[in-house]
Amino acid sequence: MNTTIFRHITRRRTVRGFTLVELLVAMAIGLLIVLAAVASLTATRRGASTVDAASQLRDDARFASDLIQRLVVQTGFEDLDFVRRPYGGSIGTYKGLNGLDPSTLVAAVSGFDNAIPSATDPVNTATVRTAGSLGYGSDALILRYDPVKVTDTTTDGSMITCDGASPNMPAANRADRSISVLYVNTSSGNEPALMCIKIDGASGTPSTPTPLIKGVESFQVLYGVDNVTANAVPTGATTSVPNQFLRANQLTVAGNDAATQTNWRRVRSLRIGLVLRGPAGSAQSSEAQTLYPLGTNFQTSGDPGSKFTATDGRLRQVVTFTVNLRNCQNQGYQPASSGTGCDVVLPS
Repeated sequence: MNTTIFRHITRRRTVRGFTLVELLVAMAIGLLIVLAAVASLTATRRGASTVDAASQLRDDARFASDLIQRLVVQTGFEDLDFVRRPYGGSIGTYKGLNGLDPSTLVAAVSGFDNAIPSATDPVNTATVRTAGSLGYGSDALILRYDPVKVTDTTTDGSMITCDGASPNMPAANRADRSISVLYVNTSSGNEPALMCIKIDGASGTPSTPTPLIKGVESFQVLYGVDNVTANAVPTGATTSVPNQFLRANQLTVAGNDAATQTNWRRVRSLRIGLVLRGPAGSAQSSEAQTLYPLGTNFQTSGDPGSKFTATDGRLRQVVTFTVNLRNCQNQGYQPASSGTGCDVVLPS
């Protein structure tokens, strides 16, 4: 036999494929590489989603705080026609100057603790939230102020309501104020949202509740008060500086509306706490979260919203800030003997 042909045949016989074991090992290694790539891609996408959610939460938090602060600093504003009309020393004199009984006027700031205001009568009626419900512990905040009058039928557009619009009719008297109501309720997709109801004038019809910021699941309000004892008739004068924070239900005096309204007029600042949440799965883990919307120093068992817990794997952000009320809240009711600016006592 030819030696060249023999060598060729021998070489072909020594060529062989993978054994079954080698093939299984190669497949296992390939599978591990694919799994590692998928895990890396998933982590990258999850991280990007978390970054996007965090960015959106920061934007929403900034918008919420800016809007609430602007509404609060407007609160209690009275147009020149009314602010120059003083108490005059007695309820009778006040009636002559203002055409109103000061004991019937509603304070510029009020609210409800752990409640949802009525859509048809949000300034007077609210439903207490039930434990376990979405937004449980969230409060309602009611703010009143005059538009700035230009003529008897026009305003200058500088004041806004909670939906960002400007009241277009000036106040007719001290009781005729534009009103903004802020609270938490569910919106589209059963998601919680910071809601707005506006009323143009005390006799106006409440607007349809409008969601302002989606994802707000806790809205907490404390009131910095000046010489107020919880649930008690106010006594003495004020200093214009808040000395403690109380909840809305601590400013009411059972069976005495005039005393309740005087307590509300002694509010000098607001402490606001918000919890905003991102989309489902936006957090990097599903570990339990314990948050304090008003800060740990203000957490109390008497206020169910002051401590917030969740285990649903959503990214969350807490926003806490305090706003001082810029305007006098006494609606002209200040005793002539008082030397303190913006002092207010129980009408008599």
